[in-house]
Amino acid sequence: MTSGIGATVLGYPRIGPRRELKRAVESYWAGRSDADTLHAAARDLRVATWLELRDAGLDSVPSNTFSFYDQVLDTAFLVGAVPDRYRRSSALDTYFAAARGDADAPPLELTKWFDTNYHYLVPEIDSSTEFRLADDKPLAEYREARAAGVPTRPVLLGPVTFLLLAKGSADPLSRLDALLDVYVELLGALAAEGVEWVQFDEPAFAMDRDVAELAALGRAYTRLGAVAARPKLLVTGYYGSLGAALPVLAATAVEAIGVDLVAGTIEGIASVPALRDKTLVAGVVDGRNVWRTDLRKAVATAASLLGSAAEVVVSTSSTLLHVPYDLDVETSLAPEVSARLAFARQKVAEVVTLDRALRSGVPLPELPVVEPRRDEEVRFRLAGVKDRSRAPYAARVVAQKALNLPPLATTTIGSFPQTAEIRAARSLPSDEYTARMRAEIARVIALQEDIGLDVLVHGEPERNDMVQYFAEHLEGFATTRLGWVQSYGSRCVRPPILHGDVSRPAPITVPWTAYAQSLTSRPVKGMLTGPVTILAWSFVRDDQPLGETADQVALALRDEIADLEAAGTRIVQVDEPALRELLPLRAVDHPAYLEWSVDAFRLATSGASARTQVHTHLCYSEFGEVISAIDGLGADVTTIEAARSKMEILDDLRASGFSRGVGPGVYDIHSPRVPAVGELTELIKAALAVVPGDRLWVNPDCGLKTRAYAEVEPALRAMVAAAREVRLG
Repeated sequence: MTSGIGATVLGYPRIGPRRELKRAVESYWAGRSDADTLHAAARDLRVATWLELRDAGLDSVPSNTFSFYDQVLDTAFLVGAVPDRYRRSSALDTYFAAARGDADAPPLELTKWFDTNYHYLVPEIDSSTEFRLADDKPLAEYREARAAGVPTRPVLLGPVTFLLLAKGSADPLSRLDALLDVYVELLGALAAEGVEWVQFDEPAFAMDRDVAELAALGRAYTRLGAVAARPKLLVTGYYGSLGAALPVLAATAVEAIGVDLVAGTIEGIASVPALRDKTLVAGVVDGRNVWRTDLRKAVATAASLLGSAAEVVVSTSSTLLHVPYDLDVETSLAPEVSARLAFARQKVAEVVTLDRALRSGVPLPELPVVEPRRDEEVRFRLAGVKDRSRAPYAARVVAQKALNLPPLATTTIGSFPQTAEIRAARSLPSDEYTARMRAEIARVIALQEDIGLDVLVHGEPERNDMVQYFAEHLEGFATTRLGWVQSYGSRCVRPPILHGDVSRPAPITVPWTAYAQSLTSRPVKGMLTGPVTILAWSFVRDDQPLGETADQVALALRDEIADLEAAGTRIVQVDEPALRELLPLRAVDHPAYLEWSVDAFRLATSGASARTQVHTHLCYSEFGEVISAIDGLGADVTTIEAARSKMEILDDLRASGFSRGVGPGVYDIHSPRVPAVGELTELIKAALAVVPGDRLWVNPDCGLKTRAYAEVEPALRAMVAAAREVRLG
């Protein structure tokens, strides 16, 4: 270790190379193991991570990046900002009650972490919140690492970002001074333990911030920097450029500042004189995508900043939470694809290599150049696209009356529970697998008819993941075996790798949907994942604009919709839950993004006839900012997550004059609790005050894949009963 920061990463995956944490946490939730067993599994993962990072050659190893669920929730517990309704008999059960909810209380609101596919739990803070140092997690993990022979750098969510993420107070920053009292106390405790460096993450300042927010940032780090006995401070701002926040931070006494030079740029850094007595932690290795770093370009970028700071060291652009653990275990990837990739372990090696080259002149290795896959037919077809519009909505409403749907039509979002039996069936021979999936579809159709739903789904038993499933059937994608990434809590996904031009060799969903429709007279929705979401939840090629790649995916989906229509499908849902997620953090970049993202959706759906009812679904983001873009999609029906946020979307719908079908979700599927009929009735009535009954749909917040039938069936029965009760007045 050096006395400075040296080569480092800003964070590391925490679920375990084989999802060990997921299994340990879910075993505890299910009552199959106790708290001691869970804590032991977590400790083993932490220690293994610290040793791995030390042995890989990093000069500074981060700690306190581990979490049982979410680092924002950890911060709320650290500073005592936990609503009383979650207090349970043990600290661990209190923690999970806030994260997941239980029979006594719904969970905290869950939403997207900036423009990533990670989700965080929204803190609730108001004037009555009494901040205090209520937990010793950063100290405990530092001691644990030190005992293992690794002196680490504790990582904390910065106080200003924490408050800006919170809800419950009209002016969250009015609580800053009280919160800083806790951070000051914590810095003193860390210093007493011998901690040399502490990292504060302030990613909220990769976004546009007003004068008051920038002043709060300066006030916070002026005060923290003035603490007499404290560790040295590294403040990071990632997911984009710090912009106006950089000179504000540089004017304080912090010793180091981390800048994202992948999502952000070097623009303006050299013009901040106050940086010249600080360490600049140059994030030149991409923490969010899986492409191998262009080592020569990266070292040149870092070297261009050498005169701008007292010291320049190499880091990842952000935490590595967003990428899989290890490329070396992916032995089935095509060589021309794997040669272009680097996962977390490989990115750590890149950081070390680049830092040694920058500071010691160690030669960089020679690496082959591999070109992405090209499909000239796809490019030719896209060049010929002239029109992305459908028939006028009024004409579509008339044509779709043949569906004979009642007011307050009930449906689900798509998936039904993925049971252990369904997952096990994936290893069966092809004929047996098909028979097993058809039997499951028949069971789910019968269940929905019995419950009384108006528009059915086939349940998606054949889909391992809503994006990965399509990636496995489209050219231009690769999928991994162990490339797991945490999305929220114990939920992990394997993002596909979109490495070249995209095309559809054959129909993907048509046989399953057509079979489901043959079993019922009620309409069955065809279920597709939209082009923006496929991009957002994949690792996407970086050699062409995202809009071009989105159009290639949209063209494949357009062909799929045509085949669904030909097979008799009358309703098609094209899910875009990530529409808000990909919105750039800076307002100046919004118009270009919203133009290509809306255009891609319209390309996918504009071939549908007026008789086909096109749905879309959006979830787990603040949608008020993009309500005009949602309107621009032109979907006949839009279902939106709304239960956890207590129907906040209704105000946006009212203000925007949204005039097509809409289904604000009436119950939260990420909690195991079953809502009461009366609770759902009140939400439906609230929605009816904004949306007429002939345009209002009743549905859950999201798909039901992660839930059990013991929760799903009574919840859906309650939902249908509530809709009928409101219909009858």
